Amino acid sequence: MDFQHSERSRELQARVGEFMRRHVEPVEHLYYDQVQAAAQRYRTPPVLQELKALARQQGLWNLFLSGEHGSGLTNLEYAPVKEIMGRVLWAPEVFNCSAPDTGNMEVLAHYGTPEQQERWLRPLLDGRIRSGFSMTEPAVASSDATNIQCEIRRDGDHYVINGRKWFTSGAMNEDCELLIVMGKTDPNHPDRHRQQSMILVPRDTPGVRIVRDILTFGYDDAPVGHPEIVYDNVRVPAANILLGEGRGFEIAQGRLGPGRIHHCMRLIGCAQRALELMCARATSRVAFGKPLAEQGSVREDIAHSFCDIAQARLLTLQAADKMDREGNKAARDLIAAAKIVVPSMAARVIDRAIQVHGGAGVSQDTFLPRAYVYARFIRIGDGPDQVHLAAIGKDLIKRGGTAA
Repeated sequence: MDFQHSERSRELQARVGEFMRRHVEPVEHLYYDQVQAAAQRYRTPPVLQELKALARQQGLWNLFLSGEHGSGLTNLEYAPVKEIMGRVLWAPEVFNCSAPDTGNMEVLAHYGTPEQQERWLRPLLDGRIRSGFSMTEPAVASSDATNIQCEIRRDGDHYVINGRKWFTSGAMNEDCELLIVMGKTDPNHPDRHRQQSMILVPRDTPGVRIVRDILTFGYDDAPVGHPEIVYDNVRVPAANILLGEGRGFEIAQGRLGPGRIHHCMRLIGCAQRALELMCARATSRVAFGKPLAEQGSVREDIAHSFCDIAQARLLTLQAADKMDREGNKAARDLIAAAKIVVPSMAARVIDRAIQVHGGAGVSQDTFLPRAYVYARFIRIGDGPDQVHLAAIGKDLIKRGGTAA
């Protein structure tokens, strides 16, 4: 692998980094203040709307998406750019590069019909609407996607959807107009991976009922949200099915592979920022007669954090490189490995930074508590560690421990 980033990637790293320093970082807390003060907590705050317009004006827009609809960056070129965005938790939306919209746009770009792309992909690419992804269910172990029970039943020229979902990321935002819902069209199909389908559901369709937002460690993640939703006899046109009946599992694998690596890129940015904050705190605070930076245990935490981040970054770049050269399916072992390693690494590094900051580390005065929640959640989101460990272990045993 070439360890020198392409000229285009280096240029975008510089431009996005400058944009972050000049425009995003100075208003990081203002964003949360505006969310808290708003009459509607799930309304995108004005400061974010202004930054989105500025980023688009500067051409820093849809950098995640390759092909005719996006910037044309490879995964390897995009990785360090996404890491820079990840330093502020809400910053990816500034560049129209935030989940779940990124994954949903990729689904529509790769699997959508021209009509579906015109109706939904175009406004998502323009940042005029947002979307949600509705897969996980509270009543079953959704880490095994074949467990999903939501019913998608054909009825003439329509499909009727009945089921209960939760952690439908993005669906609380008032700009959310589209939900991509995964359910079963053929629960008796002998191939358990051909029972599922994905379908496009406008959020304002009768029968779509948001029950509540789901909190993670007490955070509601406004203005995005991760609600529990009931689909009660929701009727949508048959043309809203994605790729055809029985293709839902295939689409999910195509969607979640890039999504997993994007989370890894973003979490490396969180961990890197936590390390920098830890170093700054260690040099500015005195305890027991000397700066924290002169305490042996603090130096060890800083050194371990550097090593952990460097290892995780290289694994993520290796996965991205293989995705570019051989495709997402061929890179699934490295994607899974990164998905196992990076969230745990980020949680460890952020936890060390919290410890060095003392009481401030668990308060709203730093980004550390929210970053820790994000890192811990992603050990479950997009597939828990145990699923990826089992898959890698099974493949390695078949190959006698050699790489794919």
